[in-house]
Amino acid sequence: MRWLLPYFFVALLAACGYGSVPPVREAGELVVLTRGGPTTYSLDETLGAVGFEHDLAALFAEELGVKARFIVAASDAEIYLRLKKREAHLAAAWLTPVDDPGLRSAKPYFQSANVVVTHEASLPLNDIAQLAGKSLHVVAESRQAAALLELKSKVPTLAVVGETERGELDLLEGVASQRLEAAVVDRSVFDIGGNYYPELQGSLKIGPSRPVAWLLAVHGDPDLPDKADAFLTRAAKDGTMARLRDRYFGHVERLNQTDIVTFVERIRKVLPQYRPLFQAAQASTGVDWRLLAALAYQESQWDPLATSPTGVRGMMMLTGDTADHLGVSNRLDPKLSIRAGAQYLSDLRDALPAEIREPDRLWLALAAYNLGMGHLQAARSIAKSVKANPNLWYEMKKVLPLLARPEYYERLKSGAARGGEAVMLVENIRIFSDILNRYESAHHPLEEMAGMTGMEGVVGMAGLKAKYGGSAGKPRQQPALRR
Repeated sequence: MRWLLPYFFVALLAACGYGSVPPVREAGELVVLTRGGPTTYSLDETLGAVGFEHDLAALFAEELGVKARFIVAASDAEIYLRLKKREAHLAAAWLTPVDDPGLRSAKPYFQSANVVVTHEASLPLNDIAQLAGKSLHVVAESRQAAALLELKSKVPTLAVVGETERGELDLLEGVASQRLEAAVVDRSVFDIGGNYYPELQGSLKIGPSRPVAWLLAVHGDPDLPDKADAFLTRAAKDGTMARLRDRYFGHVERLNQTDIVTFVERIRKVLPQYRPLFQAAQASTGVDWRLLAALAYQESQWDPLATSPTGVRGMMMLTGDTADHLGVSNRLDPKLSIRAGAQYLSDLRDALPAEIREPDRLWLALAAYNLGMGHLQAARSIAKSVKANPNLWYEMKKVLPLLARPEYYERLKSGAARGGEAVMLVENIRIFSDILNRYESAHHPLEEMAGMTGMEGVVGMAGLKAKYGGSAGKPRQQPALRR
C-alpha cells in the first residue's frame, strides 16, 4: 500500500495507555500534535514557541476561542498512532495525506516534495537509477523514510538509514561536512538549510510534489474538520496564510550561493574578534547579539573602518548626528560603534507603538535604523491611506518603496526616501540572523555570572541586575535624530 509507514514501535506506544481528549469545546483547549523542525515548531529564546505550523494552529485555536496546547512527538509514525488514539485534536507537522482509514486530512495549504541532498563535490543526481549503492539518511519513521522504502523495489541496492537522534537540519549539516553521503529531506527544509550550508545541492526529487495538510482522527471531534477547512479557506483569502509564509519562508532565497559562502567564511575568520563586543551590547540593551552581528554585517561586512559616500561610518555605519546623540566620540572604534548601534536599534524598537507585536516590531525597527523613524512613520501613514496594515512587516515592505515616488513623498514633511533599500536591508538581516542562530550559541550573561562562586559572584549578579536587568524592554525616549 502506498505511503504505508513502518510502525516499528506501535506496540510499545499502544501499551502506554494514553487517554483520548474530549471535543474542543468540552476540553477548553485545542490539543495539537507536532514535530520539532524549521517548518513546524521550535523554541525561540525571545519569542517562545514559533514555527509556521505552530502559528497557524495557534490562530485556529484563537478563532475557536481556546488556547492551543502542543505535544511534540518524536516521529511522524508516533503522530499517526497518537492521533488515531485521539490523544490530540489534530496534527500540524508538515504532513501529507496518508492512506489510513483512521485518519483524514483537512484542506491542503502548501505543496512540497522530497529531495535528495548531496555535497557539491559529488556528481549531481539526475535520475533515480543513480541512487544504486548509495546510503541515504532520513529522519526515522518519516514520510521521507516511507518514500525511500517504497523506492527500494526499483533500486534494491539503495541503503536507507533511519536517524532517530538527528533532525532534518542535522542531516543537512552531516552532508555539508561530508560525514554523510546523502540525505532526503522536505524541499522547504532544504531551501532553509541551503542558507546555512551553501555546499549542498538538491536536484533530484523523490516522487511527485505532495500537498501539506493538517490531519485529524476520523472518529475525533465531529465538528472540527469543517471548522478547520473553513478557517484554512479564510486564511488563504484574507492574507493570513501569505503573511505566515512570508514570515517563515519569504526571505530564504534572497542570497545567492556566493553571498552565503562569503558570510559563513567571515563568521569563522572575522566574527570571533568582535563577538565579545556584540555580547556586551546585548547585555546592555537586551537585543540578541547575533541579530546585532547580522545588522553589522549588512551595514559594513564587519569592517570597523567602513565609510560610505553619504558620510556614515564605522562597524554600525552611524551618521555624525546619531553618533553625537549617543555619545560616540570615534565612529571607527568598533566597541563604541557596536554599543551605540545596539542602543539606537533598541531605542527605535521601544519607540514604536505598543500594538506592534514581535517579530514585526523588530523588522520595522530595522527599517527605521536604515531610513530614520521620521520616514518610517511617514510610510506608516501612507499604509493607512492605501488600506494596508502599518503594524505588519508583510504589508509595510510593499508600502516602503512608495517613499521614492513623487505622488507620495511630495506631500510628506520627511520628503523622499529609498524605502526599497530598507526592505532589502531587513530581508538580508533576517537571513544573516538565521544563519548566525544556526552557527553561534545564544549568550546568557546573567546565567554565566550566576555560575560564579563566593561573594564575588553574588555581588557580580547584583550589579548586573541593577545595571541591565531592569532596562531591557522598557520604553525609552524616542531618539530625536534619524540616521
